[in-house]
Amino acid sequence: MAGTGFDDAPVYYSDPFFSEDRSEADGGPSRTASLGRFKEFIKTFLDQDNCFCYRDQLKRHYNLRQYWMQVDLEDLSSFDSQLADKLSRSPSEYLPLFEEAARDAADELTQPRPLGEETVEDVQVLLHSDANPVQIRQLRSEHMARLVKVPGIVIQASGVKAKATKITIQCRSCRNFQSGISINPGLEGYSLPRRCPTDQAGRPKCPVDPFFIVPDKCKCVDFQTLKLQESPDAVPKGELPRHMQVYCSQYLTDKVVPGNRITVIGIYSIRKSGLNAKTSQDRAASAGLRRPYLRVVGIEVDSGGPGRAGGAPLTPVEEEELRQLAARPDIYDTIAKSIAPSIYGSLDVKKSIACLLFGGSRKQLPDGLNRRGDINVLLLGDPGTAKSQLLKFVENVAPIGVYTSGKGSSAAGLTASVMRDPSSRSFVVEGGAMVLADGGVVCIDEFDKMRQDDRVAIHEAMEQQTISIAKAGITTTLNSRCSVLAAANSVFGRWDDSKGDANIDFMPTILSRFDMIYIIKDLHDVAKDTQLAKHVMRVHLNALQTEDTVEGELDLATIKRFIAFARSTCGPRLSAESADKLRNRYVMMRGSTRQHERDTSKRSGIPITIRQLEAIIRVSESMAKMSLRPFALESDVDEALRLFQVSTLDAALSGSLSGAEGFTSESDQEEVRKIERQLKNRFPIGSHVSEQRIIQDFLKQNYTERSIQTVLHIMLRRGELEHRLQRKVLYRTR
Repeated sequence: MAGTGFDDAPVYYSDPFFSEDRSEADGGPSRTASLGRFKEFIKTFLDQDNCFCYRDQLKRHYNLRQYWMQVDLEDLSSFDSQLADKLSRSPSEYLPLFEEAARDAADELTQPRPLGEETVEDVQVLLHSDANPVQIRQLRSEHMARLVKVPGIVIQASGVKAKATKITIQCRSCRNFQSGISINPGLEGYSLPRRCPTDQAGRPKCPVDPFFIVPDKCKCVDFQTLKLQESPDAVPKGELPRHMQVYCSQYLTDKVVPGNRITVIGIYSIRKSGLNAKTSQDRAASAGLRRPYLRVVGIEVDSGGPGRAGGAPLTPVEEEELRQLAARPDIYDTIAKSIAPSIYGSLDVKKSIACLLFGGSRKQLPDGLNRRGDINVLLLGDPGTAKSQLLKFVENVAPIGVYTSGKGSSAAGLTASVMRDPSSRSFVVEGGAMVLADGGVVCIDEFDKMRQDDRVAIHEAMEQQTISIAKAGITTTLNSRCSVLAAANSVFGRWDDSKGDANIDFMPTILSRFDMIYIIKDLHDVAKDTQLAKHVMRVHLNALQTEDTVEGELDLATIKRFIAFARSTCGPRLSAESADKLRNRYVMMRGSTRQHERDTSKRSGIPITIRQLEAIIRVSESMAKMSLRPFALESDVDEALRLFQVSTLDAALSGSLSGAEGFTSESDQEEVRKIERQLKNRFPIGSHVSEQRIIQDFLKQNYTERSIQTVLHIMLRRGELEHRLQRKVLYRTR
């Protein structure tokens, strides 16, 4: 590189001591010997099946015009440990030798070649390793210029561009060419010479900066830059996740999209920063600054197996233990009790959360459409009912969990955003929370505090499980295959039965996308409050865990491994008998909701549509997945129907006088509804009213005593009224 004009051209630079010229210190014989050993490894290495795996791979790929080969570093180490150590410590020097050896081996293995293909193409060597990865925040100066293995999530990907590897320049004055100028790989550039070396007699000297690049005579390769972010489980509490710029070239481009969890093997390199400095003082101040980046030589996309949660893959012994656990007859109840054991009660809610964590089966139909297998749950109700604690537990136990609050989240933060890359000034797509949680769970607290426009943005992500973007000339679709667990309060802070559907401030379009909707009420019950207070005292006294949460429950690590194992190995379907039973029950549910709407002369805020039928199917499949069964049985369908009844169906019928038997005429039903409305409006919660006085007041309004007694009976049964003082006084509880 030329020393003059170092900061003039808008190109990237790395330190010159990382170039291939460092290898001259080792001398020529060392390079020749290493080249021979690399070539011998490719041609003679035998795998466990006594096959020449790399020789056959290279020949097969070359004949298919795929000029690359993948090498396992463990195989190279078993062949020549010193050579593998040199490659790991000085990859910028020995990786080009490896690729040169692959090119020479391909030249020998593909003889004779067809006419017109006498020139041997360059072969890219991709590396793979089973070594332990290093987190981004653990990279230090001793890793510089060495091979490192780094895991993370892709949150940004640029378009595929061209980078010159060999260029040809021409002088504007004398028209002389200089060809074959090599440019080092990575984010390194080339500074054009400021003086023309040509000295011709009788001609004046060429002016300063006479050269320009001739594009038609340059050799280029594809490259792409990625933005890699730390995994959420690797970020310490209270700290921001760190990022790393990643450079991919040739056959490593277009391998990943934002949201993919990957592990990359690359050369930890640096490039010069401060190229955008406007003044000479700024350039002088930034002359010694270097910004790190990773030049990738191998990418492994995490497809979501038992080790996806960040741990090692399961051993055969651990897998057998999990299969024995799934064979237990009470596995469903055991998992439900193990969900947030420090929270008292809410067993049905915990069972639904267990179904959400395991999920149903994702189906790809013959026409190309997909049916999601992830389950969405909404917890709606009074404050102080441990909704947020359940969300925090799910974030910890899910293999991939992202927690966010509705008030502090925007539509772009949840889905995806289009940003301008500060270096290239081009627009790039950056994934949000639902993209980063692909294959896991998104926990959204304070769901009711979100703006309506932001809630509409996640409609597509919840049902189709994709995020479509059409902004700034970018039209793309990202995957968001995740479950949604949301918690919200009612409109009035606490649930008010006198308001009915007015407590729910959500559009039917978002409610229909939740498979189960729970209305959690803080009821005043002396026996229940006593048990709850005792449980809270035990939790605080023992600090770690209560005595009754040890036996018969699973620890957090076991649940996490079991969920990841079941999701990756089991995809159950409904049996024929279960399908017939579910079809008949769905028709009955639709009929009951239509009858309820006719009786109340208004539509329910929570619709019962075909999506709810698919929700019951997913819940049934999740129960079969807990036992690692291939088919969901009728017992699974019965339990799924029961959960749907106590959640979504009860929420859809909340606030109505369901159960007023004997009233068939429209006038009688209207009379009952009027009495209930007046009773709730006239007597607030916490007031004491004489039962006889209530009856006398309504009789004066020409209501029948039968209707009055029916309303009082139903409200007593629902816990909205209580008898005090030997049934002479009624107490309004809610």
